[in-house]
Amino acid sequence: MSKKALYAGSFDPITNGHLDIIRRAAKMYDELFVGITVNNDKKPLFTLEERSKMVKRVVRDIDNVKIVTFDGLLADFANNKKFDAVIRGLRATTDFEHEIQMAQMNARLFTGETETIFLMTDPKFSFISSSLIKEVASLEGDVTELLPEYANEMLKAKF
Repeated sequence: MSKKALYAGSFDPITNGHLDIIRRAAKMYDELFVGITVNNDKKPLFTLEERSKMVKRVVRDIDNVKIVTFDGLLADFANNKKFDAVIRGLRATTDFEHEIQMAQMNARLFTGETETIFLMTDPKFSFISSSLIKEVASLEGDVTELLPEYANEMLKAKF
């Protein structure tokens, strides 16, 4: 039986930290779905379509990765698609506090055997966040080394 996992986020933009988690998770599962979310609390720089295009281009060399978009509760999406796991990346202890709350809530909402799996970010990416990258780029700072090339091109076009 095929094992499939979901790695969800806004990916606004996708960073090298995200890509590191995607590459590592893809080795652990037969299929890895990168779920690009609509988050009404955030004001994204990129449209859902732009983010989807960006992520598809960046992960095109990873055969078992599929890109999906969704709106609403992650647990509802995971239940509907019957994912075996939901992957979450952790950068620091502050991430853990937020992520453990989400994982515990999702555990109550999951109807199947879905597990939340935490992957520690490679230390060289531990300070990277999409929000920080957008802020630095908006002030004409160099974020080239923090993003996949295509994401960097799209970010430069925005500013």
